[in-house]
Amino acid sequence: MSTASDKSSGFNWRPFVYGGLASMTAEIFTFPIDTTKTRLQLQGQQAAAASASASAASQQAVAGATRYRGMLHCGYTIAKDEGLLRLYRGIKPALLRQATYGTIKIGVYQSLKKAVVSDPKDESILVNMGCGVIAGAFSSSLATPTDVLKVRMQAQSSRPPYRGLVHAFSTIFKEEGVVGLWRGVIPTAQRAAVITCVELPVYDAAKKGLIRSGHMQDNIYCHFAASFIAGFAGSVASNPIDVVKTRLMMQSTGTQLYSGALDCVRKTVQREGVFALYKGFIPGYLRLGPWNIVFFLTYEQLKKLDV
Repeated sequence: MSTASDKSSGFNWRPFVYGGLASMTAEIFTFPIDTTKTRLQLQGQQAAAASASASAASQQAVAGATRYRGMLHCGYTIAKDEGLLRLYRGIKPALLRQATYGTIKIGVYQSLKKAVVSDPKDESILVNMGCGVIAGAFSSSLATPTDVLKVRMQAQSSRPPYRGLVHAFSTIFKEEGVVGLWRGVIPTAQRAAVITCVELPVYDAAKKGLIRSGHMQDNIYCHFAASFIAGFAGSVASNPIDVVKTRLMMQSTGTQLYSGALDCVRKTVQREGVFALYKGFIPGYLRLGPWNIVFFLTYEQLKKLDV
């Protein structure tokens, strides 16, 4: 059994391991909501691609591309037309992503904070935000291929082109090369930087504020409240980037609707209005909110383990 001095000296592996385990736990509980969010975010893009042709088949595709009227209707339609398990399509690359992205993100964030400020009492919101930007961008850049696989597999309907995780990876690599696996890496890194620099510092600040107020102690109720606040803040800040990331990742070599992130923003707003950047916000928050709650509650409990 380790001691407090052991934890303060040398490399601390705990934030990495605990961060990865907590991230994977949160992913399992909230993944069906993420699937509905992805389908909703892609509706306008699919309609635009189908409208490019005047054929009858294209018109049918347009109608099909806008068949979801909201989060609940989307989830119900997927379960009814494609089967309940389709809501978990893409869970394997999602868990692989959290095993890499979540592990690196939390580990780097906590390690950077400790390197910059030795005493947690001296932490400031600006320092924590800076650490969050670096941790989020770095970890998501490395894990982008797993995110691409997740999005591609989530977007599949009744006749998917991918038979599984390995087949999806090999198909994308064969048809689109290494670039295809890192498609959307810039908005992905931007989104992760924004989310991490908002969620983690907001959680830290909210947790400390609730404890200092005297209304709460450092317990599960305090962790729940702080994670709820952090999830909402992260959703507001990241949704536009999330829409752009999802749309760029769905592009293949043959269907280049956007030349980059800024072009995607411009065309999306031009064709669908500015609120298109907040498509999927409700399922996005309903996922990110519970995701943060499950993550932080799990992480805080793992921190109590003295191994």
